[in-house]
Amino acid sequence: MSFLSFEQLPFVGMSYEFHGEKHRVPFSVYIVKAKPGEGPPLHTHPYVEVAFTLEGTATITVGDETREVNAGGVVVIPANTPHRFVNSGAGVLRQIDIHASPKFVQTNL
Repeated sequence: MSFLSFEQLPFVGMSYEFHGEKHRVPFSVYIVKAKPGEGPPLHTHPYVEVAFTLEGTATITVGDETREVNAGGVVVIPANTPHRFVNSGAGVLRQIDIHASPKFVQTNL
């Protein structure tokens, strides 16, 4: 059993990173805290990702579709599908991005 705070996780770029393999669980999580205009480049993962928007507004592209997602929105991103998001709001964007893998595997496009 582990009890952690976000501050105990590595903070890289705009996210706290929960690496599942380090905690013997079958998934990994980005806990996003993005400033306006921030977001990752277009990329893929060889597994499903689910993004839960908790606060703010994101413009999310999945494949050929781009949508604005507000707090309370959930996006399911199929494996091997190009995707990205950008904080398109005026405040902080907070998301929980669950990766169906014990380690992050990302290919930037």
